[in-house]
Amino acid sequence: MKADIRRFLLSVISIIFLISMFSMVISCKEAEKTVKVGLLHSLTGTMAISEVAVCNAEMLAIKEINEQGGVLGCKILPIQEDGKSKPQIFAERAKKLIKEDKVATIFGCWTSDSRKAVKPVLEEYYGLLWYPVQYEGFEASPNIMYTGASPNQQVVPAIDYCAEAFGKRMYLIGSDYVFPHTANKIIKAQLKYLGGECVGESYVPMNEVNFHDFFEEIKECRPDVIINTLNGDSNFHFFSQLKHFERQAKKIPVMSFSISESEISVIGADKLAGNYVCWNYFASIDSQRNKDFINAYKKEYGENMEIGDPVEAAYNAVYLWAAACEKAGAFDVESVRIAAKGTSFVAPEGIVTIEGLNQHLHKTIRIGKVAANGQIEELFATETPVRPDPYLSTYAWARGL
Repeated sequence: MKADIRRFLLSVISIIFLISMFSMVISCKEAEKTVKVGLLHSLTGTMAISEVAVCNAEMLAIKEINEQGGVLGCKILPIQEDGKSKPQIFAERAKKLIKEDKVATIFGCWTSDSRKAVKPVLEEYYGLLWYPVQYEGFEASPNIMYTGASPNQQVVPAIDYCAEAFGKRMYLIGSDYVFPHTANKIIKAQLKYLGGECVGESYVPMNEVNFHDFFEEIKECRPDVIINTLNGDSNFHFFSQLKHFERQAKKIPVMSFSISESEISVIGADKLAGNYVCWNYFASIDSQRNKDFINAYKKEYGENMEIGDPVEAAYNAVYLWAAACEKAGAFDVESVRIAAKGTSFVAPEGIVTIEGLNQHLHKTIRIGKVAANGQIEELFATETPVRPDPYLSTYAWARGL
């Protein structure tokens, strides 16, 4: 009898042990259910002024999605890489993320130079990049989702606005790389169509610090408006010196394409107040969705952290990718790319939708003026999201560009 009881107890203990071990195995498998994504931005160098905040937004979206249960039952595991503001390093890091880290997708880049350096890597190894910044257009890679503005959603409406509000004599100044050169090519064709004139055109290195000679040239040209396509730290020096120039000469309005609230907070509202920008998102948008987004971002990164258009576009990108994965029921690039077509998201800027023909977003166009408090006052907005036209195929004056 005692032997039977002993055998019974040993059997019970063995069963409990096996159940415990089985539970541990299940728990380990559950713990391993992750999907890796790459975050590829300039965390150092001249472009860090803009890209650190964009990376922060992606991390916030990842945190929120993970707290909601992840994607297809998997937690998102971000792997960050620093492009160091150098296109070649962006290409090297993209290859590492795809080949060594086996990420499902990459969120990143800012300058068109960095995107164009990464593009052949994506196409060779069939990766997928979610690119969060307005750009010059004339591109539609199957391996890139473009969540910033195409030229018909920023450059073209901004020039139309300037021509009507300020006049048609425009001076163009930009950094010496892809976006400014192509944007200004578009602008000059548009000005010709409008009966306007490009009175001057200058390009400077990405880290230019001295603009005195350019302001002397601007004074002689007497433009109605300056169109600014500078990027990175150069904007700080440009607007700092512009304030000194304006004390000596008539104030000339500046329309900028790469100055958002994030950059304003670094450059200083006192240097930018009264000038103009064109984006799809302003932090001043009066909606509960936007307020919730801003509160979450500031709670995570500090009350003094400001949010601009590319920051919001990067945040949207993570949610759009997650929605496409859920729709596809898979993480592989081709399944996600196909599923992404027509996918919509209620973003802080409003509803955005991925255009299936070119993988750009339908977005609302907004033009604003920088206020003394560093926020952007909305002056104009389209009533509905505008379909992306990266090749400007719907504009007769853009033929041959």
